[in-house]
Amino acid sequence: MDISSIHNWYEKAVFATVMRQAQDFPHLLDNEDALADIACVALNRLPPRYIRHDVDLAFFQTERERTESERAVEEAVEFAIGFVQARNAMRARC
Repeated sequence: MDISSIHNWYEKAVFATVMRQAQDFPHLLDNEDALADIACVALNRLPPRYIRHDVDLAFFQTERERTESERAVEEAVEFAIGFVQARNAMRARC
């Protein structure tokens, strides 16, 4: 059984949103560990949506569901950026 095509639909959306939102925080752009942490925190705030092909979810989602998913990704990444920055600031003080 080939399961290599199975993935969480949110991964690509979160990765793209992290990179877009990180443009507002230049100190994050050179910190791959922080970017990866942000992506992990954001993904953990979203429900899993496992699919084989991206078109699978797009085909079955209504416009409202698609809009809600996009909003959820934006909010999860915004939260994750703040969370990771706060954790890094706390570590720097110790």
